[in-house]
Amino acid sequence: MDRRRFLSTMGSVGGGFGAAFMLSWHAQAAQWLNMGAEPIDTTGLSTRSQDVFDLSVSSADPSPTGVILWTHIAASAVASGEDLFVQVAQDAQFQSLVLQARVPSTEIHASKDFTVKVDLDGKLPASASGGSFYYRFIYKRVVSRTGRCRTLPALTSGIKRLKLGLLTCQDFTNGYYGALAHVARDNSLDFVLHLGDFIYETAGDPRFQSLPFADRTMVLPSGGVVSLGLQDYRFIYRTIRSDRNLQAAMERHTFICVPDDHETANDCYWDYARDTLGAPDHPFTTDPQYGNDPRLLKQLKLDSQRAWSEYVPARVQFNELATHPHQAMTVYRRFAFGSFLDLFMIENRSHRSAHACGEGDVVPRYVPLGCQNLNNPQQTLLGAKQHDWLVGGLTSSKATWKLMGNQTFFGRLALTFLGQQIAPLNVDAWDGFNAERVALTQALRDAKVSNFLIATGDLHTYMASEVKLDYGNSSPFAFSNYLGAEFMTPAVTSSNLGEMLAAKMDATQRELLLKGLAAPAVKVNNPHIRFFDSSRQGYSTLELTDSYTEWVAYAVDKSVDDPQAAKTCLARQRKYMALPWLVSQSTDGY
Repeated sequence: MDRRRFLSTMGSVGGGFGAAFMLSWHAQAAQWLNMGAEPIDTTGLSTRSQDVFDLSVSSADPSPTGVILWTHIAASAVASGEDLFVQVAQDAQFQSLVLQARVPSTEIHASKDFTVKVDLDGKLPASASGGSFYYRFIYKRVVSRTGRCRTLPALTSGIKRLKLGLLTCQDFTNGYYGALAHVARDNSLDFVLHLGDFIYETAGDPRFQSLPFADRTMVLPSGGVVSLGLQDYRFIYRTIRSDRNLQAAMERHTFICVPDDHETANDCYWDYARDTLGAPDHPFTTDPQYGNDPRLLKQLKLDSQRAWSEYVPARVQFNELATHPHQAMTVYRRFAFGSFLDLFMIENRSHRSAHACGEGDVVPRYVPLGCQNLNNPQQTLLGAKQHDWLVGGLTSSKATWKLMGNQTFFGRLALTFLGQQIAPLNVDAWDGFNAERVALTQALRDAKVSNFLIATGDLHTYMASEVKLDYGNSSPFAFSNYLGAEFMTPAVTSSNLGEMLAAKMDATQRELLLKGLAAPAVKVNNPHIRFFDSSRQGYSTLELTDSYTEWVAYAVDKSVDDPQAAKTCLARQRKYMALPWLVSQSTDGY
């Protein structure tokens, strides 16, 4: 079918169904036409999708009646006046078509780096258990790869099982994405949570890129090793999204994503004193030629937000007219999986205070000895508005399970003596914001919130931990002290703790800290941590049932450039509803 006949068919079908629906998304108008039972004749259309849809397709942010669909048009393929079409069907052959949409050519342009997001919310049929659909894009008689997406179960759903994939920290230059190939092939997963560090803003920075992968190197448009603005960020996203294993995972599963620090700058925060981005390691802060200019830093945050909104599909709107990052984009959001699970995806970099004990590398920023500011009630990780939203949502939720999608470790990680903290080991996490943590946990205790879970990334570590009101109380029989469980998923490729410390510390410092972070020492000093491994990379899964939640940790060798790279099950931990503690499970057969 030629383009003229294609458009004619669309027009005649649309006329048969009355006025077309209009939907606005990032100022993007899409004309919606229900195609009924007869699909458009697509015979003769090219399947050379790489020439046009160079970064493939993906879906995200499910609702009971929709998802966000995403694609990118190769700049060399963009043609003036050429509209983009999207089809959604119940089958992979597109014989049972659900809907079709036209995206006007005016919405495919350089100001969005030729990315396209289409919001299907309200357009797909609701399903008691959540519906599975197939989708594809058509542009210039070329058909994209087929993606699969999934909607949320209806609010009245009686589902009693849900399985999530957990991902974080996928530094492209620091290894291969074999872990993502395994995620792509796992048909037992309902959705995938990405907990941040979708990209690394660095390319060839020895603090992060510690292993040589010559075919994974990047040369940023600015010529630096750290992103200096929008074009650098966009280049990094395009590079990462060119990876076939990442594409496969995002084609196959519907993602729910939040950013962490590396989408902007390492260990970033908000410098409230100067009302600008705090980026202690970024050249805008450290290099005299940039003069620690607050205007440059604020624009860097805006640029990173814009690039994230373009390249990471999410029902998050970036306001291009905003001059302040706090007005440009709100990332935290809630998802209801029927009455079974309420998911709260938080964001703890845009509004957080500066590090409690200073921005000096390693010791003040992570392991401050004798610092008295860790319990300062003015220290905030979330900001007041997000904190109130989170507490209100968690304490009022009637769902069976409540899950917080979180970037940095919530529990205590410290050197201790007789249960009392001697020194924290990472105050870039919630340990540096103890007053806010206590306020949240006390609110959960007061409201008698049950079945509370946390999924965490950031630290490049496998960890299963019990959530407590008072981490100084190590008694296993203090039942009221237990609030739930936290599961940390490891880095897909980013350097493990040993690799990172080797680049940041001298030999003596590194040896001492690595001894403190060895699994036996961690568990002795922090008895609420039931599993700890920071020596490998991979991913994990979280399966929720009507009686327990099970976390399974998988290691996949990042040095193997093969989608069939072997995976090893390192741990299985269960949190039973009826028990306050985590219970280890056998890994046989996994």
